[in-house]
Amino acid sequence: MFAARRLVKKGFTLVEILIVVIILGILAAIVIPQFTSASEDARKNSLTSQVQTLRSQIELYKLQHTSTMAELFDNPTDPAVQWAELTGKTDVNGALSATGKFGPYLQTIPVNGVNGLNKVAVNTTTTEATTAVVDATAGFVYNSDTGKFFALSKTGTVYLGG
Repeated sequence: MFAARRLVKKGFTLVEILIVVIILGILAAIVIPQFTSASEDARKNSLTSQVQTLRSQIELYKLQHTSTMAELFDNPTDPAVQWAELTGKTDVNGALSATGKFGPYLQTIPVNGVNGLNKVAVNTTTTEATTAVVDATAGFVYNSDTGKFFALSKTGTVYLGG
């Protein structure tokens, strides 16, 4: 008689299991969207930091090269050439030189964490309020008149300024 009672008490009923599954489903529905937005926030914060660093390094370049930007970001088709003056050593005139006195300002070519691109579009009309598509094939845009540097979204509009 004692053995029969123990067998009945050992398991969970189907209703109890369903209640636990429903509670877990509700908790998952509440928690998962918070993690999704957290990863987007982390990407944006990382990109903000990256743009601030890039702006600082561009300003340092300008200071060390008598406020001239030389050919910085001049080649619109090859990001390696665009970033060469910031990732390599340069002389006072901005010419790449293995024995250059200045640089490198960046260890590697930066990649936009939001759209995954590293090309820089150069123009004179981009501002933080730009809503038009600047360049959907670029990760960044540089306003050569103001010296401001911006990150672009996946669609090529200004995502954030530094």
